[in-house]
Amino acid sequence: MDSVDSSETTPPTEVLSSVFHLYECRRDGDRLLYYGEVLVPERMLLREIWPAFRSAGYEVQLAQTDRAQDVLVARPLDTPDGSLPWKNLLLLALTICSTLFVGATAWYYVPASEIFANPLSALQAWPFTAAVLGVLLVHELGHYAMARYHGVDVSLPYVIPFIFPFGTMGAIIRMRGQMPDRKSLFDIGVAGPLAGLAATIVITVIGLSLDPITVPERVLSGGGEVIVFNNPPLLDIIAVLINQPVAYGTAASPATNVPLNPVGAAILDLIGQPSVSDRTGVTVHPVIIGGWVGMFFTVLNLLPVGQLDGGHMLRAMLGERQETVAAMVPLALFGLSAYLYYGRGLSINESVGLWAFWGLFSTFIAFNGPAHPIDDTGLDAKRMAVGVFTFLLGLLCFMLVPIQLLGA
Repeated sequence: MDSVDSSETTPPTEVLSSVFHLYECRRDGDRLLYYGEVLVPERMLLREIWPAFRSAGYEVQLAQTDRAQDVLVARPLDTPDGSLPWKNLLLLALTICSTLFVGATAWYYVPASEIFANPLSALQAWPFTAAVLGVLLVHELGHYAMARYHGVDVSLPYVIPFIFPFGTMGAIIRMRGQMPDRKSLFDIGVAGPLAGLAATIVITVIGLSLDPITVPERVLSGGGEVIVFNNPPLLDIIAVLINQPVAYGTAASPATNVPLNPVGAAILDLIGQPSVSDRTGVTVHPVIIGGWVGMFFTVLNLLPVGQLDGGHMLRAMLGERQETVAAMVPLALFGLSAYLYYGRGLSINESVGLWAFWGLFSTFIAFNGPAHPIDDTGLDAKRMAVGVFTFLLGLLCFMLVPIQLLGA
């Protein structure tokens, strides 16, 4: 560990004089360590010194040594080095493969044996892959662009490959920098849902405008389980506005409620029967599933808890009062699960287990709350209105029973 050369370009120590009694400044690799004694509360300290450190190209945090001595740790901001983000690209490639395979077998009814014999046959599912990944990446790039705009250090999106029913678990970005203020926290949090919903609406309109998929006879007569994807209100609204059906068959036996390969899928209304036509043996175009995924992920992301988008947004809107709301989210989700089980008589496979899982998950992430801005000044009225509007849009994507796994 070396002392700092006075000729080096480092944050000016003058900004510390009124808030931090500096004893010594040393360099540890690329870090700068300022040993001393804090004179004010931590939040006031960071609010006072953060702009100067940021202007000099450093993130700063308060820590303590093993001897309980205060130390300010300044790390240089990450700057792009021009190298390719190999981890992001590898995950994207794997997710393209997983969504193509799942899309081909589950939504285009291509036998898995045919894909193993000729992997290129999975490429016919490219519209499904483009729809699902398009919605997810636009959502995450909304966060990324707004974070860069506000000077917050973030990673590129990481897309997570998975198996049935969508071939992916979603996408995430990592926020590595400190949050300057509530405006930045809100803008970054709200940009993802709004960008994702815009992409979702476009994808849904395209999907509803495409011809339905013919279901092979071997699938219709094959039996097995059926997964029912119920319509969120937003999907029904879009379908009505462009005068397109969201299901095919008869009210008594909708043809979208047909077995998949190897399980099944359908898009039905939450309450009552789906929009119907006289055509049978067909199911909605798989691109519509991309729109459904966008709406469902929007609902989950807008839960006002932890590091989810809704948690960041509500922390920016309400300040520390967000913690009270976050504490109620797990109770609400467990209550919803209990209502479906005891009040509606649904089984664990009919979204009872889904909401119970999210109740448990939200309990854990509630302890790791949203980012705490350095400047905790409240939001302006325009941003508050945008926040309320975004949560209302999220309600249009909500379904009591999004997914049901039924026996054939």
